[in-house]
Amino acid sequence: MSVSEQSRDSAGQASGEDGRRKPPLAPGLHIVATPIGNLGDITLRALDVLRGVDLVACEDTRVFAKLASHYGISVPTVAYSDATQDLSEPRIVRALAAGKRVALVSDAGMPLISDPGYRLVQAAIAGGHAVTSAPGPSAVPMALALSGLPTDRFYFGGFLPAKEGDRRRAIGAAAGMPATLVFFEAPHRLAASLVDLADLLGDRAAAVARELTKLFEEVRRAPLPELAAYYAAHPDVKGEIVIVIAPPGEAGAPDGAVLDGALRTAMAGASIKDAASEVAARFGLKRRDVYARALELKREGSS
Repeated sequence: MSVSEQSRDSAGQASGEDGRRKPPLAPGLHIVATPIGNLGDITLRALDVLRGVDLVACEDTRVFAKLASHYGISVPTVAYSDATQDLSEPRIVRALAAGKRVALVSDAGMPLISDPGYRLVQAAIAGGHAVTSAPGPSAVPMALALSGLPTDRFYFGGFLPAKEGDRRRAIGAAAGMPATLVFFEAPHRLAASLVDLADLLGDRAAAVARELTKLFEEVRRAPLPELAAYYAAHPDVKGEIVIVIAPPGEAGAPDGAVLDGALRTAMAGASIKDAASEVAARFGLKRRDVYARALELKREGSS
């Protein structure tokens, strides 16, 4: 009998390949990673945990049902999403308090990574319950590894904001970080986000990873302006998307006249703070230094 075909006895124990019984799963909250696309990426430990718990808290019970059906998992479920957590969290906490074993899964990948679960983990810790994890697939490190960009240090910014102003501020805040940048993005916003990224970050090397582990997996690598132009011409892109962007280069700072001109232009249509963030992002400078110069220009203009 294979590990993935283990059966539990009436005490909730599982038999391994050698026939020996495994100890029952410990009570507490078990954070379980599930495949991001290819069902074959589930880990043997994740299957053991999902078969050994008393309750599975899942982002969408219908999505989990497909995985459960594929691997013959039969366990009660409760929906735990941004929309349902207020109702379901007390039930889950009560189960933990009663010594139950609860698994937390998202629709795909590692829970809590731009997915619900943070509040539940906090509640479990506050209640003195054990919290552990069965790690597994995640689009963030996979896209980073496939991008061909530096991997020694990276910043994950989650989903870029939907509104243009908020998005540009978020890009500006991350622009000066000496690290590879990783963002999630929705297909219908990809082209617009790449335009903003190219405008604020220049011609940094980048990659757009789409549908990772799935049949139509694609990784397109090019400087940001080229990617912006490509997806502007192909707006019907579909699937789960990760954008990976190289760290700022070592190019020298612009001379004073160029910096002042960029600041004056930016301040004509934005606050001093936002203008300074945008210009700092464009040239890879420290925001506080650019902001100080923007204040000087503002005083000079009003004197």
